[in-house]
Amino acid sequence: MCGIIGILLKKNVKASKKTDSLGKMLTRGLHTLEYRGYDSVGICILDNNGSLVLRKGKGTISNVSRKLSFNTLDGVIGIGHTRWATHGPPNDINAHPHFDCKEKIAIIHNGIIKNYLTLKKELKNTHVFRSETDTEVIVHLIEEKYEETKDFYKAFKESVRRLEGSYALVVVTLHDKEKLFFAKKESPLIIGVGRNGNYVASDIPALLEHTNKIIPLNDNEIGWISPNSVFIENMATGEIEEPSKRIITVNWKPEMARKGGYPHYMIKEIHEQPIALKSTFDGLVSDDRIVLAANKISEAKRIFISAAGTSYHAGLMTKFFIEKYARQPVYAFISSEYKHHSTFVQEGDVLLVISQSGETIDTLKALRAFKDGGATVISITNVLGSAIDRESDLSIPTRAGPEIGVAATKTFTTQILTGIYLAAHIGYQRGNINATELKEISSQLSQAGSVTGKSIVKSEGIIRELSETISQKNNAYFLGRGIGVPLAMEAALKLKEIAYIHAEAYPAGESKHGPIAIVEKAFPVFFMVTSDSIEEISGNIAEMNAREAHTIALTTQLDPGIEKAQTIIYLPPTTQILEPFVLTPPFQLLAYYSAVRLGYDPDKPRNLAKTVTVE
Repeated sequence: MCGIIGILLKKNVKASKKTDSLGKMLTRGLHTLEYRGYDSVGICILDNNGSLVLRKGKGTISNVSRKLSFNTLDGVIGIGHTRWATHGPPNDINAHPHFDCKEKIAIIHNGIIKNYLTLKKELKNTHVFRSETDTEVIVHLIEEKYEETKDFYKAFKESVRRLEGSYALVVVTLHDKEKLFFAKKESPLIIGVGRNGNYVASDIPALLEHTNKIIPLNDNEIGWISPNSVFIENMATGEIEEPSKRIITVNWKPEMARKGGYPHYMIKEIHEQPIALKSTFDGLVSDDRIVLAANKISEAKRIFISAAGTSYHAGLMTKFFIEKYARQPVYAFISSEYKHHSTFVQEGDVLLVISQSGETIDTLKALRAFKDGGATVISITNVLGSAIDRESDLSIPTRAGPEIGVAATKTFTTQILTGIYLAAHIGYQRGNINATELKEISSQLSQAGSVTGKSIVKSEGIIRELSETISQKNNAYFLGRGIGVPLAMEAALKLKEIAYIHAEAYPAGESKHGPIAIVEKAFPVFFMVTSDSIEEISGNIAEMNAREAHTIALTTQLDPGIEKAQTIIYLPPTTQILEPFVLTPPFQLLAYYSAVRLGYDPDKPRNLAKTVTVE
């Protein structure tokens, strides 16, 4: 997620109490948000001469601020931003802030505007666009509205009403030099109320230097801060809020603040999955690359999927849904085995590669080998501008935001969402599902974030208690059928890599062909119960009960056969498409809480790295 900071100081502070330049203060605030991940940085200050001065570029805060002399800029009002690329690659032009045509309005933005292409078409004949971002559309829309109204707050509010999607917006303008304007929907944004001025930011760490008096903003709220006051309006109801009644005092240590109050990044990122999925879905529905990718894959002679680790499990889920909707066989393989599979690649083949970082060396080598053989390569990755993103013929971004914890959590579910959405469009292109069915699948996927949030709420307490037992075990099995198999594989991987507990995953029917031999009394056996496997899974539960295993069912289904399990974790009922999003959080939480009970750091599992760049 992008980092946002806005500072509006009282004028007397500048002369009597402010020892640092405003540029230095903004840069220091952005450094506190580095943990969020970013690829470019920029600031804009209303300087002492009454002009807006904007400086930005691709790279780290330290390098860009030194190169562009951020610290030399001064004034009493300014904004700063660290960007995580979603629309357009990471470069100097796409970095925030963005100007309007006349350079009298500057904007920073976190989130995704779903209807930006529609708005851009309306504006492109009368406005000059410099970047590829969805954000720049907003500032030109405000510019357009201001020319009509000559009232900046009214123009800002009318513009925000046109936006579809998620946003945290902060705007500085020459049309009203005493205010910073803000609006919030789904993306985080807070206000800081201080002795020396008022502030706005995406997260608490950026403000702790200045104040611990915080006002968290709610969705659909819009307003402004001045040096001495805060104005908040609810756009949905038209009500004017009373800011003083909403101030909370935050007494966090800086490290805890960076983690949003959570003890570890992993648990924070598990809880971020609802918004990550919402952001990813919003991005997909406004991305023409989905249709282009679906066309290429639907016309392919053969379809291959290559990935590693968690991404491979997301690839298996994608394979399942492509075969379901497109009725076309898919060959999925682990990237490190690419040499065998690339020997018979042909022109007309398509390789879909999936990578969280976009730099996974095995997957990158598979990509290159298949391209050399004449295949078209399409990628799904969370990092725009990464090697895999650049070298693919077509790249589809997930929009999970940066993931700090080594173990993939929110990137896994956003990869699954992207894979299913793509699979549905392939099925539509091949004529196996009609427009109504495609719309229904899309409608269901729009709820992925919501059902994931419900699953977390419903399962976390139960899983925390269960981890007390599981953390004392040396082994565990995870079994499933259909889409439950890749989920079982991912669950076993999580327990191994975070809690260091040996775990294996099998198709449930395979367990009796050998693995069941080591099952003994109290041996934990987890069952991923999906809607396509209830009858068979109930028989497998009975088999394990007969060996005195501790059987644990994760299920959205009520069925007598499932009720034979010794421990049942009932999750919110849902459709098959949404089952991966309901069943995933419990096993992520299990790995996390088991690791914590054992005294391990879940953010930094031993022997592992976030991006694997060696074979």
